[in-house]
Amino acid sequence: MDYTFTIQKTTAPKPKPDPNTLKFGATFTDHMFIMDHAAGKGWHDGRIIPYGPIALDPAAAVFHYGQEIFEGMKAYRTADRRVQLFRPYMNAQRVVASCERMCMPELPPDLYVAAVKALVDIERDWIPEKAGTSLYIRPFLFADDAFLGVRAADHYKFVIICSPVGPYYDTPGGSLIPTSIFVEEGYVRAALGGVGFAKVGGNYAASLKAQQMAYERGCEQVLWLDAIEHSYVEEIGTSNAFFMIGDEVITSPLIGTILPGVTRDSVIALLKKWNIKISERRLRIGDVIKAAEEGSLKEVFASGTAAVISPVGRLMFNDKTLTVGDGSVGALAERLYNTLYGLQTGELEDEMDWIVEV
Repeated sequence: MDYTFTIQKTTAPKPKPDPNTLKFGATFTDHMFIMDHAAGKGWHDGRIIPYGPIALDPAAAVFHYGQEIFEGMKAYRTADRRVQLFRPYMNAQRVVASCERMCMPELPPDLYVAAVKALVDIERDWIPEKAGTSLYIRPFLFADDAFLGVRAADHYKFVIICSPVGPYYDTPGGSLIPTSIFVEEGYVRAALGGVGFAKVGGNYAASLKAQQMAYERGCEQVLWLDAIEHSYVEEIGTSNAFFMIGDEVITSPLIGTILPGVTRDSVIALLKKWNIKISERRLRIGDVIKAAEEGSLKEVFASGTAAVISPVGRLMFNDKTLTVGDGSVGALAERLYNTLYGLQTGELEDEMDWIVEV
């Protein structure tokens, strides 16, 4: 289905930031996309307007009951100045699943992708060309009914904003370097039957305390364990986690507590293509520690839209600090990063049919 949106161009364009000093999610482009949904009317009035504040009633349901979801994806500039999205229909399908869990109206995948493409097209001059940079795209939906009462809302907004970004981790020259991870045994990210598989703000708000504790210990991220036994590894911060023990790569299964990451799915597909053993199964933290002590824990890395692949060089568990492999970037993590980033930026041929041009 073809979608058309009204466009109101800004009369006061902002200066473009220096691509050499870009921080993640700190600068925003000139325009944003907004669309409304009303019971009995459906999604309507899709529009691109100048970036600016959104007026909401103090009783808006999102403030009181947290009925909202969001997504994260990127647009990349190729060497010949084409603009590419990476697997946007997977993000769109995840929006469908998140909406269903949060009792929000379904957003058709074709509408989602059309809106993203329309905004990125308007903002294509904001996409930086420096290596390691991109245009981060943040679609989000929220309930804006003005009422105080616990029920699904009748009115929603679908909004997209964009931000030119550098590397997620502020590393020297934006290089791929190992991170340090704090294993959290007290707090939990998600439980079976909850909203761990949905991309909702509450998941991230609940993670802030443990993240703060990780920072205090000199670590960049948290390794979450399961909510019942506090024994099985699940996610690393906002990313999916992979562990290479011997010749097997292991990642947590999608049982309802793990976010079905687009990059996660891409990593699994590439490993299968390369004939590298990949298992989606539960893995105890005790087995990870034992493998590290015995020298069979070859690599640990996280996957996600923001950092693509983030290698782990050190695990902090209780009073132990364990080195992963030799503490440097693993060969597999580096190969995955180079392949995924190469596909995203057009440096490699897209044999997987993952790229959508704008």
